[in-house]
Parts: sequence; structure tokens; C-alpha cells
Amino acid sequence: MPCTSPHSGSGPLAGIRVVELLSLGPGAHAGTVLADLGADVVLVARPGWLAAQGQGADHTRRGRTLVEADLKSSGDRAEVMDLIARADVLLEGFRPGVTERLELGPRDCADRNPRLIYARMTGWGQAGPRAHQAGHDINYLSLTGHLHAIARYREKPMSPLNLVGDYGGGSMFLLLGIVAALVERQTSGRGQTIDAAMVDGASMLGHWIWAMLARDRWNDVPGTNMLDTGLPFYDTYETADGRFMAVGALEPQFYAQFIAGLGLQPGDIPDQHDTDRYDELRQIFAGVFRSRTRDEWAAIFSGTDACVTPILSYAEAARDPHMQARDTLIDLDGVTQPAPGAPILPHRSARPRRSAARHHASR
Repeated sequence: MPCTSPHSGSGPLAGIRVVELLSLGPGAHAGTVLADLGADVVLVARPGWLAAQGQGADHTRRGRTLVEADLKSSGDRAEVMDLIARADVLLEGFRPGVTERLELGPRDCADRNPRLIYARMTGWGQAGPRAHQAGHDINYLSLTGHLHAIARYREKPMSPLNLVGDYGGGSMFLLLGIVAALVERQTSGRGQTIDAAMVDGASMLGHWIWAMLARDRWNDVPGTNMLDTGLPFYDTYETADGRFMAVGALEPQFYAQFIAGLGLQPGDIPDQHDTDRYDELRQIFAGVFRSRTRDEWAAIFSGTDACVTPILSYAEAARDPHMQARDTLIDLDGVTQPAPGAPILPHRSARPRRSAARHHASR
């Protein structure tokens, strides 16, 4: 069972030992965040996984110790169980029942390590009519109501990449569960099993919208509300060079600066809250934005509270002065990628040490 050389970490989770069974999406992201925060994460991958990465490191797996093991082999499985017996956390993202069939399920692991936090990440959860079905981010969001809501008026829903289901509703809630379980273990002395489902976490992200629905302050028709492009002053606009600006000028004081930046006079345009004239107001804004380039508008609104910003590509985001000043994106192994440290914990630094796929050695 080949592996990388061990390493010592620093950060707020230094001393926490994690075994991560290879998975995609939110499970991998959770392992990265734990490693970035200083946990000692051992990634268990199938034999040949490292070689299959080719010349490029898998930068979604940074900071791990890599172990290659065949979980269908009783010998390799016993060695993996030995790792689990010494771990604080196990991360797994298989369909329900898979680890039980491999004799690596929660009960099997608890027999060897009663203090283990067994963290399970799935799309539909461990139980329910869809629990054993395949799915992706777009499918999990479709059942929450969110995908229905992410659309312009009378247009089809638009998938928000895989940010809301996989990561916002998936890995972030999985990580919260792990941290909560570690805190609880200090009192109880016992581990527990975490059932983290993307459909549950993504639903929780919509708590404010559900509250607004209950108060009749949200319309279940997409594209007609405050944050879904229903307002002409919370939308995106094309500029003269075919690029775009983002406008979020909701509050009156911010809206006043927005109007001033456009060179408009309040008395010459429809009132901010005259909903009957929103189409007219939107056309006015669109026409003004098309009169200058994106970067010209960015310069005009820079330093103001108009809540108007340029929409950047990923390549441009890496060069943005604010992003650079905060080291939000870093260069690791010659690849630009998100830096750890969100949120920043100044008492204990957190920086990625390396990519798992770059350092491979025999035990």
C-alpha cells in the first residue's frame, strides 16, 4: 500500500488526523479545507490513481498524505482500518451502503475507534426515496426550489455552476458538522456519524427566502424579486465593449451614488420605487452603460458606495488589486488557485503545504 511521506502541519486544526476516502466534489473540497487549516489528512485512493493524474498535480487534493489501497482487498482494507483506528475524522462520499459492504461502515469503524467522527457526504442523504439514485449539483438544487428561483422573468432556470449544491450546501455543511462533532466530543468523549446531504444544506442556504415567503414578501415567480434581477438597480448591464457591470444599489443612499455615477438626475428618470415604470428605468440604465467600456465604468465607480463593480473573468480576478492585497488567490506549484484562510484566523496561520500528487514515495 504505497503512500507519501508524512508531514507535520500548522494551523488551528494541527493535531487532528483525517482519513479521506477518495471522492469527487464536496468531499474532496472538505478534505482540502481541513488540510489547509492544519489537519493531517491521509487520502486513500485506488491503486494507480496517482499515475493516472499524468504530469499535472491534482490541485483539488493539496496538502494530503497519499495512500493507494484496494478497498476490495482484505489486506489493504485492514491497513486502512488501522489508519482509521488512529484518526479523529473519516471522510467518505460513496452512495449509502457502500462502506458497510466494504466492512468500513460506521459500526465497523466505531468498534475500532469509538471517538471517530464518521463524516458522510452525499447528494440525497443516507435515507429517503432518492437516497440510492445518482445526481449532480443541478439535480439537488432542482428539488430545493432554488433552481426554479435562479432565472430571469419568463426565462429558463440557470445553473449557478456547482457552487450552491456541491460546496455551499455540501462541503461547507459537512465541515460545520465535523467541527461541531469535534467540539461535542470534548464533553462526551464519543464520536458520531454525520449525514451531510447537499439537498439539505442547499435548502438551509435558502432560510432567508423561506422566511420572506412566509411573510408574503417574496414572489414565487422568478425574476420579479429584490435579488433575482426583478429590480433594475440589482442586475447586470452590458458595456460598450461587450463586457458587463454588476449593480446592487438597493439602499437609497447607495442608489443616489449609483444615479450620480451614471450622470443622471433623479428628477429626470422614474422613481426608484415606481414598479410600474421599472422596464423604462431598466432601459435607461442599459442605454447609459452601453456608452462606456467596462473599465471606464469601473474607474468611475471605484471608491464609491454605489455598489457597482466590474464583472471579472477568472483570469482577471487573479490580477485584481483587492484580491491580490488579501492573497485571496495564490500560486502553488505554478497554478493559480484559491488560498486557504477564509475566514482568516490570525492566531494560527493556515497555508497549503503542497499538492498531494506532487510528493509520492514508498513507505
